[in-house]
Amino acid sequence: MNPAIRMWHGVLRRMSQAILGRERDLTPAARVGREGEEAAYWHLRGKGFIMVGRNYRARGSHKEIDLIGWEGDTLVFVEVKTRSPETPVAPEAAVDRAKEQLLIAAAREYRRQARRLSAPIRFDIVSVLASPDEMKVEHFRDAFRESASQEVWR
Repeated sequence: MNPAIRMWHGVLRRMSQAILGRERDLTPAARVGREGEEAAYWHLRGKGFIMVGRNYRARGSHKEIDLIGWEGDTLVFVEVKTRSPETPVAPEAAVDRAKEQLLIAAAREYRRQARRLSAPIRFDIVSVLASPDEMKVEHFRDAFRESASQEVWR
């Protein structure tokens, strides 16, 4: 990650923690997950994405989309998976067909509510390996598709 982005990520994270005070209520795993989502957010912003949503939850559902943004004229729905480097399975492998279907359903609801039904869309996965010293971020563009939820990146 770019050193300037890493520095601002830390500053903004500490500011958010001080203002919201929500960090103390999280389990250690949830805290790492939140930090991974923050790292993914800034990584995508650094690549030129215009981020428009975080932790979108479809009404009356447990379906959630971690990040939503625009890359050019494409609306991108992003699932972020964060793990420690010691975990034997890569973070992105945790997105199975069932999770893909939940994300697709939530994205349909978002597009309907946002009146963006005709916009081109894409589903990406951001994998974050979180260690105490750094966050290693890997972006998988077009990781799966709405039609038949076919595997593209595996």
